[in-house]
Amino acid sequence: MEINWVTLGWLIDMILNGFVWLIIAAFSLLLIDVTDKWTRKAVKWMGKADDLIRIFIENSFEWILKKNLKILSSIILLIIFGILAQLEIIPKLIT
Repeated sequence: MEINWVTLGWLIDMILNGFVWLIIAAFSLLLIDVTDKWTRKAVKWMGKADDLIRIFIENSFEWILKKNLKILSSIILLIIFGILAQLEIIPKLIT
């Protein structure tokens, strides 16, 4: 009985490729789990930052209305809204 070396090489190659992909999948799952935790933390921090920005803007509006500062309020709000627009926060605040 002769050994078909091509078939044997093909089988060995398939087994080794299977082990390599198993290792790659295991590391990928670990990496996905870690980045998922980081994503959850980042979303929590974004929520806290959003709340702080909303509070700051509401307090700024109230303070400006109490002091009746028209020119100063327009300059301050122009700066604030310019920064928020550049950071793409205004669409998030609207929704």
